Amino acid sequence: MTAPGFWDSQNSAKKVIDRANVIKKQIEPLGGLESRVEDFPVLIELAKEQGDVQSIREVQVEFDALQKAIATYELDLLLSGPFDRGSAFMTIHAGAGGTEACDWADMLMRMYVRWSERHGCKVQIIDHQEGDDVGTRSATLEIQGENAFGFLKCERGVHRLVRISPFDAAKKRHTSFASIDVIPDNEEDINIEIRDEDLKVDTYRSGGKGGQNVNKVETAVRITHVPSGVIVACQIERSQPKNRAKALAMLKAKLYQIEEDKRQAEVARQYGEKMDIGWGSQIRSYVFQPYQMVKDLRTGEKTSDISGVMDGDLDAFMEAKLRGKKAGADELDDDE
Repeated sequence: MTAPGFWDSQNSAKKVIDRANVIKKQIEPLGGLESRVEDFPVLIELAKEQGDVQSIREVQVEFDALQKAIATYELDLLLSGPFDRGSAFMTIHAGAGGTEACDWADMLMRMYVRWSERHGCKVQIIDHQEGDDVGTRSATLEIQGENAFGFLKCERGVHRLVRISPFDAAKKRHTSFASIDVIPDNEEDINIEIRDEDLKVDTYRSGGKGGQNVNKVETAVRITHVPSGVIVACQIERSQPKNRAKALAMLKAKLYQIEEDKRQAEVARQYGEKMDIGWGSQIRSYVFQPYQMVKDLRTGEKTSDISGVMDGDLDAFMEAKLRGKKAGADELDDDE
């Protein structure tokens, strides 16, 4: 940062400063934790000398706080991927099932918006396709905030809902599916070459509840990458060029993620492991009736607090995945 010409490029300087701040946030807490660990035996000795209940209680309080602080710091270090510290694009697709699936996709969208709000992240819905009757057929969210991609990448896969359908007069139990995909929102650091001849670009009128350009001019953009079949869309911006630019950024990130998944799958094949993060794999079940249970099928993490989970309380599931927890044979899916 003290090098000559450092400030010649504002964008480059900002990237370096942001990286320096991340490193500082990792190093400074470590020094504090080391000091607390070194002082802890002294606190114990003082408690022994004083021999009163209050001193013993203080030792216990400090021990619990120290354990929690170490666990929090350890979790922060697990976010070590090249894009983990940055923002993310999340795409939600309703599965087969018509109205039920679209309603489930809409519920998931609300759940992740609430999670984002809990963590101080800013959310923009950059593309939204409504269901035929209710809910959401598909939606793409831009979630901006520290560590957004690092945590949300744990949610990639198929989410299953089991409940008594509010749309079924016979009150029968229905199973619905929706898929979640998450890619990094960091176009500058993604080196993917996309040729114009590989793109099919369609424009259409933006949907929504109103606005200067909504349903008047074709500002929305849908881009198909012909070789891979990947489709991205954006309609949040007021101009077609801006929507195209954001759609291209998403396309680059998606193509990067596909290549990264291929690399991880090859590593897993060589080490004889089955990957559980690939697109299309079922990762979690949400059972509303006849009992209440949310269970992650990869880690075995579960809770009966359905309302809390649907209100964005997902940290336990994300942490279990980041820490590499694996579901045991006695934690197989049993909600059929």
